[in-house]
Amino acid sequence: MSKVKYYYDPDTLSYRKIEPKKSRRYRNIGLFVLGAALFGLVSLVFLLNTNLINTPAELSLRREVNNYELQFELLNKKMEQMEEVLANVEERDNNIYRLYFEANPIPEEQRRAGFGGINRYKSLEGFNNSEMIISTTKRLDIIKKQMAIQSKSLDEIAKLAEEKEKLLMAIPAIQPVSNENLRHMASGFGWRSDPFTKARKMHRGMDFSAAKGTPIYATGDGKVKRADNNSSGYGKHIRIDHGYGYMSLYAHMSNYNVKKGQKVKRGDLIGFVGSTGRSEAPHLHYEVWKDGERINPINFYYGSLSAKEFENMLKYASQENQSLD
Repeated sequence: MSKVKYYYDPDTLSYRKIEPKKSRRYRNIGLFVLGAALFGLVSLVFLLNTNLINTPAELSLRREVNNYELQFELLNKKMEQMEEVLANVEERDNNIYRLYFEANPIPEEQRRAGFGGINRYKSLEGFNNSEMIISTTKRLDIIKKQMAIQSKSLDEIAKLAEEKEKLLMAIPAIQPVSNENLRHMASGFGWRSDPFTKARKMHRGMDFSAAKGTPIYATGDGKVKRADNNSSGYGKHIRIDHGYGYMSLYAHMSNYNVKKGQKVKRGDLIGFVGSTGRSEAPHLHYEVWKDGERINPINFYYGSLSAKEFENMLKYASQENQSLD
């Protein structure tokens, strides 16, 4: 309730009530309404820019944003697990797989190389959670790149494994005459007495004494390079090119079971023992060549002999006796 004001009237010697002007009253009311409106507007702007009051739409968006943040957190935890698994695979790749197949390990700087050049995350800038989104996206891109490098490496390992298997099958690794058909190991690799001149001579193969017609087997996978009687001293002989620098030679045969250009597998029957060429008695003269040099075949029988059999062969092969060719 507004206060009533009075003034002293000297003419009547009494107090008279002051009647406010209507224009002034309207002005005061207008100022009050205007002030209230401004106060309400300022209060509304303030409230809209705080979390004190949210509209249903804002509350829904806030829940959605919180859910996205939770999903990003879960995604980062999953990426941590992926990084651990990937690191384990990379370690085995470098220290086991590539070591076994004698391949150079992939350099760490190549595996961890970043993304240079343009800013590929520019479109993700300018948002409230840009830092989190860019960090997660960049981390995911790095994992994808590392997985691509590792996938390529494993493809290479698979090829190396296939090549290694071919190499192991190609190396002359079995005895060319089976033990049940073998009379004895007549002569080994090294200095021996020549059966014809009796002079001491380097014998660059191994002689397996066996009856004429005894089967002879390919000692490794390969391709028949020669099957003829056109090499001095060897008589009827076969040469098998195994690849990887290896070649095996089978001499003094009585007959062939393969022909030039034919592909053979380890253990295939290729011919029969004889005594053709420069030979004193039926036997197989067997040689192994590596990169054009004849080497001791006794180092290549791991595929067919037991430890005891190999020990006996080594004993007889080491004796400086007389060769059969």
